[in-house]
Amino acid sequence: MLLDQFTDYLALEKKYSGHTVRAYCKDLLEFKNFCQSQFVIGNIDTIAYTIIRSWIVALSDTGISNRTINRKIASLKAYYKFLQKIESITTNPLSKHRALKTPKKLETPFSEMEMEHVLNTISYSDDFEGTRDMLVIHILYATGIRRAELVNLKLKDVDLEEKTIKVLGKRNKERIIPLMRETITLLKDYLLVRNTMTLAENSEFLLLTDKGNKIYETLVYRIINKYFRKVSVKVKKSPHILRHTFATHLLNKGADLNSVKELLGHSSLASTQVYTHNSIAELKKIHASSHPRGKNK
Repeated sequence: MLLDQFTDYLALEKKYSGHTVRAYCKDLLEFKNFCQSQFVIGNIDTIAYTIIRSWIVALSDTGISNRTINRKIASLKAYYKFLQKIESITTNPLSKHRALKTPKKLETPFSEMEMEHVLNTISYSDDFEGTRDMLVIHILYATGIRRAELVNLKLKDVDLEEKTIKVLGKRNKERIIPLMRETITLLKDYLLVRNTMTLAENSEFLLLTDKGNKIYETLVYRIINKYFRKVSVKVKKSPHILRHTFATHLLNKGADLNSVKELLGHSSLASTQVYTHNSIAELKKIHASSHPRGKNK
C-alpha cells in the first residue's frame, strides 16, 4: 500500500487541505483493516470489486448513511486513480461503480430578518471578544467565505484603501472580494482594539483569540451558535449556513449566478447551483404575487 506517496500526491499536487488528506487516509486504512479481518488480504492495491462491494454492504449494515459510504468509496476511487497514474495498476476496480442514492440535501439559510436581528438588534460586549465576534459574523455574511478561509485571513490580506480582502481558497486559489462600507467600519473598530493587545503584536493573522493566538475553526462555530440561537430556531446554525445565506440573499436580489460563483470561489457553476433552490422559491412567490393571473388565484 503506497499510503505515503498517496498522501504526498494529495497534499502537494492536488493541494488538498490537511483535514481532507487525513480523511482519505482514514478511509483507506479502514478498508485495509476490513480486508485483513474478513478476507486475510494484506495488500489492497490489487483488489477485486467484489471485495469492495462486501465492504459497502458491511458499512450499510452498521447503519451509516449512503452519503458517508459514498465519501469513503470516493477515497478508495481516488487512491486507485493515483495507482493508475503512477502505473502501479492498469485497471481501477471502481471504474464502473455507481454511487449509492442519497436524499437531496437542502440547507435552510437564515432569513433577512434573522440577519437583521443578529447584526443590529442583539447586543455585543464592548470588549475585544464582542468586537471580534461581530466582525466574524459580518465578514462571513458579507463575503460568503468559508470558515477555513476566515481562520487563515492575514493582516496583509486586508486592503482598507481598496476596500477588498484577498482570500486563499481551496487548492491555493486566490480571489479578491470587495468589502462593504459597514464591514470596513467594523474592521477598523476591531483593529483598534487588536492593536492594544500586547499578545497580538507578533501575529500575522487578522482574527485572534483573547490570548493572541490565531482563531480556530471550532471557535468560529461556537461564535455563530452563541448569537444565532438568540434569534433563530433553525436546527443547524453554522458558518456554512452563513455562506449559504450570503449566496441565497444575493441571488434573491437578482445577482448573476456567475458573479456569485466567483465570489464563492467555486470552480464550476454546478457547485453554485445548489444555492439556487431557495432563490427559485422566492421567485415563485414574486411571480405569483406580481403576475396578473397569479393575483387572480
